[in-house]
Amino acid sequence: MLVPDGLKYTKEHEWVKVLDGDVALIGITDYAQSELSDVVYVELPALNRKVGKGEEVASVEAVKTVASVYSPVSGEVIEVNEKLKDDPSLINKDPYGDGWICKIKMSNPEELNEYLTAADYRKLIAEE
Repeated sequence: MLVPDGLKYTKEHEWVKVLDGDVALIGITDYAQSELSDVVYVELPALNRKVGKGEEVASVEAVKTVASVYSPVSGEVIEVNEKLKDDPSLINKDPYGDGWICKIKMSNPEELNEYLTAADYRKLIAEE
């Protein structure tokens, strides 16, 4: 499983990368996409939507199940990955790159301190 350093991870298998100080780039982990298998549809959040930490922000539909994606941070959705509408399999092919889901302008960046480092996330998935 690919678990890049420099990101924050949730126990629900989302990842967060901080861009430009208060903008969070969000997606699901390589582990999550492998558990889902072939992603066939992604329901993206609405632009300018206000979200709270832990609130469902998107859903990912795979051949065998539908999974919720929870926002790891509070804030406002400022961009969504439009490429996923035409090619949802980007989540399978490149979960940390072209398969990102949305960008959120964080209202409380300190929330990131509650999440796992790459090393801690590797331990978590090794136990599952």
